[in-house]
Amino acid sequence: MRYVKPVQARGFTLLEVMLAFVIFALSFAAVLEIMAGSIRGIGRANDETEVALIAQTLMDQVGIEIPLEESEFAGEEMDRYRWQLGIYLYGANDEDVYVQELAAMSGIALYQVTLDIEWDVGRRQRNAYFSTIRSVMAVQ
Repeated sequence: MRYVKPVQARGFTLLEVMLAFVIFALSFAAVLEIMAGSIRGIGRANDETEVALIAQTLMDQVGIEIPLEESEFAGEEMDRYRWQLGIYLYGANDEDVYVQELAAMSGIALYQVTLDIEWDVGRRQRNAYFSTIRSVMAVQ
């Protein structure tokens, strides 16, 4: 008969199990934080895309549906985004004197169009500001 050495039970100690659990918990928490940050980033990107599309739409309407004359307009889009649109005669600063002179010689009136859009994200309020210059043939 052959002698067979008894197999000793092998396993993990309580300390090894607890250490593995701590490492797993920390790794899982890090992954969850990364995912939460990604979701917040996607939400911000979505908001900014919607704001850009609203701004593009409103700016495109100036001179077509919104008359190009000194005035102010306000409204709300998608029950979330509040906007204010202002149309003002372009006031040249010291750097833009040549632009203003050229426009006057050409018979063109310049208007500055400003758009401010505000919306709420949780308890914070965000806003975006857009500005452009539009031209129209001056009335003689």
